[in-house]
Amino acid sequence: MSALHAKKIVLGISGSIAAYKTPLLVRALIKAGAKVKVVMTPAAKSFVAPLTLSTVSNNPVYSEFVDNEEEVWNNHVDLGLWADLMLIAPASANTMSKMAHANCDNLLLAVYLSAKCPVYFAPAMDLDMHAHPATQHAIDLLISRKNIHIPAAEGALASGLEGVGRMQEPDDIVAFIEEDLASSLPWIGTKMLITAGPTYEPIDPVRFIGNHSSGKMGYAIANAAATLGAEVVLISGPTAEISLHPSITHVGIQTADDMDKACQSHFERSQVVVMAAAVADYKPKSTKIHKIKKKNLSEEIELVPTVDILKKFGENKTNQILVGFALETENEFSNALDKIKRKNLDAIVLNSLADEGAGFKHDTNKITFIAANGEQQHYPLKSKSEVANDVLHEIKKLIDA
Repeated sequence: MSALHAKKIVLGISGSIAAYKTPLLVRALIKAGAKVKVVMTPAAKSFVAPLTLSTVSNNPVYSEFVDNEEEVWNNHVDLGLWADLMLIAPASANTMSKMAHANCDNLLLAVYLSAKCPVYFAPAMDLDMHAHPATQHAIDLLISRKNIHIPAAEGALASGLEGVGRMQEPDDIVAFIEEDLASSLPWIGTKMLITAGPTYEPIDPVRFIGNHSSGKMGYAIANAAATLGAEVVLISGPTAEISLHPSITHVGIQTADDMDKACQSHFERSQVVVMAAAVADYKPKSTKIHKIKKKNLSEEIELVPTVDILKKFGENKTNQILVGFALETENEFSNALDKIKRKNLDAIVLNSLADEGAGFKHDTNKITFIAANGEQQHYPLKSKSEVANDVLHEIKKLIDA
């Protein structure tokens, strides 16, 4: 999966003959899985038609602060905040100078100055313009401010001369960005299976056996892993609405048997498996078709154990890193260590209901990460999103050991 998968990209196009390549650039970005919105300078319209870019991007193209036909203000702040990254290609000498000096006289510059995301820029101009000290100074200023330079290529130029100044080809620009993003995504290409939430074991059409798991911890780990580049399959029991990273494959289930079936279909191809779900330990031996009357309720429910998915994985794992969770109320460490041995885990994440702010339903958690060799790493109470990063950090240490 490309590092650009599900990325939201603002493509800024300035007035350069190289703008004629931008429809192909938009297509290459979309092929990599990105969503693209285009912002043009007025001068760029001389080299490529907005209609073409709107068609290939499947989004409106923005150029003016106010769309006179529709009398709609194009909100540069919203565009800047929408983007996961901004790419300015081609970046003319004029536009780079304006970027370097905050000369905000068009919509593209306003979006650039509003953007909170990484900004890539690909210069395009004649060789003497590119080599001029003022242009090189603008490039150096932009680099010093953490803008990411996609260097101009050498070759035939529109002037008929040859030299450095050509905008890199669309596929090369996409490859440059993918490689740059991948270098900051330690989990890129790693296939992860994560479970979350409770299971509901039906008694009759009205009642079920379940628990208080909200799914927040498992979802936080899934989101953190996806943000760091992992290919995540999240198998989740019933939860409240929780937002998910767009690249995550979500599989919703109800019962332990449902979760077992879903997990089995993804386990073999997964490299890391994190079992954060709170699977019910017991289920009714049979589910009644009709609602059981209250007076007969205690007499008609016979319980049997649910499938132990974690133990099954421990028995059948090959090269997977298998991490379980333990929520305890007493003898926490001894119970967690025993679970590691019984279920052949590589590690376990221990949390205790005795710790205020930890466990079910909270937005915070306090964990101890315990490796199979008994090594322990204690973490203080943190938000579950921060805990998720701690868990991934500890798992990465197991992989790299």
